[in-house]
Amino acid sequence: MPEKNIDFGKFGARGIKGSDAVARKLDELAGGIATPVTAKRGLIARLHYLTKSGKSRQAAKDAGLTVTDRTLKAWLEGKRRPSKANLERIDTAYRVVRRHNVARHLLARLNRGGRGTRVEIHPINQSQVPRPLQRVMEYRTMNVRRWDKIVTSWAAGDHQGLDDAWTTDVLPDLGSQWGQYEYVTNIGFAA
Repeated sequence: MPEKNIDFGKFGARGIKGSDAVARKLDELAGGIATPVTAKRGLIARLHYLTKSGKSRQAAKDAGLTVTDRTLKAWLEGKRRPSKANLERIDTAYRVVRRHNVARHLLARLNRGGRGTRVEIHPINQSQVPRPLQRVMEYRTMNVRRWDKIVTSWAAGDHQGLDDAWTTDVLPDLGSQWGQYEYVTNIGFAA
């Protein structure tokens, strides 16, 4: 791929992969429980979300939360507290199940019947790059009409698939300078 960044940050540029920024924004749009899992309220809310139906329980087990019904009941009643490792498993399972549950609705909102969604791309931070090595990069906007691969990869937790979909399906629409936007400070869009 032309302009594929191999040694990003070598001269002091700061930013994140564009696909990671997209995943972060999709997580934000998916919403969910704001209280952290370490707080009792956040833990109980996540456990209720993961155990409200047989389908959600199975999805939680598939996501790595494999505890007995007795342990789950003790956690819900407040008789026992999950270990730190189990708190992480609960939070991870919650995010996986939440992504799966909202993906279809989010995809419909982003595609908007073929009209797509306006995306803002904020370039990397070059404040630490020596002046002769800085390059001119402007803030860009574009309309993304094909969200299927992006949302499907995001919902499945497939980081490589999301990165491939972003860099091969979306970024080339920026034109010949698309490689400059593989790493960014932020990507914004609404649905």
